[in-house]
Amino acid sequence: MRDWNVVITLRGQMARALRQLRRLSLGPVSVSRFLDVLVMKADDPHAVLRALDEKVAQEPQQHAFLSHVFPCDQTFTFRSPEEFEAKAQEDATRYAGALAGKSFHVRIHRRGFKGRLSTKDEERRLGEFLYERLEKAGTPARVSFEDPDAVVLVETVGTQAGMALLGREELGHSRLLRAD
Repeated sequence: MRDWNVVITLRGQMARALRQLRRLSLGPVSVSRFLDVLVMKADDPHAVLRALDEKVAQEPQQHAFLSHVFPCDQTFTFRSPEEFEAKAQEDATRYAGALAGKSFHVRIHRRGFKGRLSTKDEERRLGEFLYERLEKAGTPARVSFEDPDAVVLVETVGTQAGMALLGREELGHSRLLRAD
């Protein structure tokens, strides 16, 4: 599936996970080419996270296969590290208003592009880009890794990337959303 907006990582049990997720009818779900990684297309990706958080709270043993669920607000395709960086910066500008005067950091979870895309370098570049943009706009923010107001999270699956701005409240209430 090339058109996804939710990434789900598993603790094994692929067949069981597919059955359970399809039964919940939250959206079409597909196996990616990466071990224990599923992708889904949902009308409301954040509703998927809330629904799965609720299932885990109600029936933890039945949903123990779930490790991480990432709902993204926007997605893009890239074919090179340079294209990734340009598109990530373009999409991240949508978050500038929400980050004005706040603390934040960038986290990237990468699958694919091994040896071609440096997670730490891209996190630093995207963080610096946002920091400088906010500074120039007269609404400075600060980078913080301890209890930030928000995290800009990027997940890549091959040559597809998804991005979301996740606030402290959402990060603190979800069992399945792990920004770091």
